[in-house]
Amino acid sequence: MSFSTPKISDLQKGDGISAKIAKLISDFSVHYMWEKKWFFIAMLFGAAMLNLPVPEGLSPEAWIVLTMSVMATILFVTEPIPLPAVALLIILGQVFLLGSASSDVAKTLWNDSVLFILGSLMLAVAVVKQKLDKRIAWIIVRITGTKTTRICFGISVVSGLLASFIGEHTVAAMMLPVGITLVTLTSDDPKKVRNLAAVLLFSIAYGASVAGIGTPSGGARNAIMIGYWREFFYDPSNPETYHFIVDYVRWMAFAYPMFLIQLPFVTLILFLTFKPEYRDLSRAVVKLRAQVENEGPMKAADWVSILLFVLVLIGWIFVSDKVGMGTIAILGATAFLVAGLVRWEDINSGVNWGVVLLYGAAISLGIEMKDTGAARWVAESFLDLLTPIGANEGFGLWVAVSALTTTVTNMMSNGAAVAVLGPVVLKMAVVAQESPIVIGFITAISSAFAYLTVVGTPACTIVYASGYLKTTDFLAVGWKMALTSTVIVLAAAFVYWPFLGI
Repeated sequence: MSFSTPKISDLQKGDGISAKIAKLISDFSVHYMWEKKWFFIAMLFGAAMLNLPVPEGLSPEAWIVLTMSVMATILFVTEPIPLPAVALLIILGQVFLLGSASSDVAKTLWNDSVLFILGSLMLAVAVVKQKLDKRIAWIIVRITGTKTTRICFGISVVSGLLASFIGEHTVAAMMLPVGITLVTLTSDDPKKVRNLAAVLLFSIAYGASVAGIGTPSGGARNAIMIGYWREFFYDPSNPETYHFIVDYVRWMAFAYPMFLIQLPFVTLILFLTFKPEYRDLSRAVVKLRAQVENEGPMKAADWVSILLFVLVLIGWIFVSDKVGMGTIAILGATAFLVAGLVRWEDINSGVNWGVVLLYGAAISLGIEMKDTGAARWVAESFLDLLTPIGANEGFGLWVAVSALTTTVTNMMSNGAAVAVLGPVVLKMAVVAQESPIVIGFITAISSAFAYLTVVGTPACTIVYASGYLKTTDFLAVGWKMALTSTVIVLAAAFVYWPFLGI
């Protein structure tokens, strides 16, 4: 047996391959580290906090929960990993860092609020499946006429009325084709309808956003706050706490008038910010009419869908205080499935299950903040900061809470904003001897003021995806909307809500 000596060329070839592999690994590592930098920053920040002395007035458990909340907030804002993954980390943190039993953690993940969010998302898929967008557009223009101003106002009204009951993301997705249809039927050149597209699409997004405050089914943030009130303050054995059970009708009494008041301001602010190229859309309306006529009359399935949703709405209004809003939402989704109006495959692909997990985990963490005393400590610390400027109580506190919520909600989803801030502001209300109902409503409603960024609310993200809008458009009109909405909610808290018995 003989052995041959390797050639130098072979060695060099092998070394070249190894060098390429090493470079690929190095490039991948650098790219991965840069892409996930905020994840590692959050982890390092959390590790540093856990190694610091526990602040006076906090238990070790409360400090751990506060650390987890800070880490979750960083991840919510920067999104280096999918948000459902953040939810999973929250669950793991409760088990491994707090030492909670997994079965106990699981119980906090599911309550009527989470069930309501799940059912609402399923209903949303069922409603969108019916494809009624062109008919809705035709109904709007038949009522409003062909003037651009009136059409935009009509779109914001319809978007708002629908979003107040089925959620802004659903309505934005359903109404976006309506806006785009009117734009494209006016002109095929996007440059010639730049401002027209802005007023039409923002009418959808902002109409849906301001409406999301109107009812508990308008957005997950509302259900989250209702759940916090019940969890933090309700005691079945104490009749004095029964007013912390906020049902569908009571929420509407507080919030729906504010939604209606804001609608005219949406159109006014949009037309002051953008000057549409076309003041009349007669040409587009003629084409729209022809398309609707070609589709023929509404089918039986369309009418059954409308009937089922009306029944769900009736159930929310009259029965939810007995069986829970979540149960009604699930019942409605089941009815759509049984009637064959939507397939499970559609719901399975259309529902963002990660969102359900995210809200469940966020609420669970919020409960831990309350139970461990972390929320109270943060609330007291924040009030101490507000004391020198006289904003630690009364109207000043209302302004501070609204401003804080508006800032946070423009950096993360409004549901996540309420989930994170809810325990803090409610404890702040207790410490400052303010009404938790008032502070809770201000927080939940202000979380809808995500007008300035694309990522603040699903409605803005959806219309931005059309390609007609720029991020600077949101800033140009968003600050005007945020200021107007803040004035309205504070005026309501000062003038209107006292008449409701707060």
